[in-house]
Amino acid sequence: MNPLDLLDRLVGLIARLGFSESFIRFGIVGTLGFVWDAGTVYLLRPFVSLYIAGTCSFIVAATINWIINRLWTFRHVEHAAAHVQWAKFIAANAIGFVFNRGTFFLLVAFSPLVVKHPVIGIAAGSAAGLVFNYLLSKRFVFG
Repeated sequence: MNPLDLLDRLVGLIARLGFSESFIRFGIVGTLGFVWDAGTVYLLRPFVSLYIAGTCSFIVAATINWIINRLWTFRHVEHAAAHVQWAKFIAANAIGFVFNRGTFFLLVAFSPLVVKHPVIGIAAGSAAGLVFNYLLSKRFVFG
């Protein structure tokens, strides 16, 4: 059994709790996006401000998340051309960006702890944007 089959089985088990399978997959992809997001911030942090690093990392994470959501989360949906769908995904997630990066930027501005450990702000921002990103992605990008 390949890893995706195991992951799909896990999604099926969690779905029994009442969550939709696409939301669970979107959340798993979002968790991976958190890794890309945090990794990019820490990679860029020595060279640019946290605000620039946070903006760049959002674009990196959103692009990787779009690819995985296209190939796995919404794999049974007929897709638009890749460049069109990517642009829609970025546009739809702009609202999530406001909540995600807004939370991150506020915490950077007001919390010395977050400045020292940006991963805290990244996690808080990711949680703030998750629901908005899912609903808009499901309806306007992959729906």
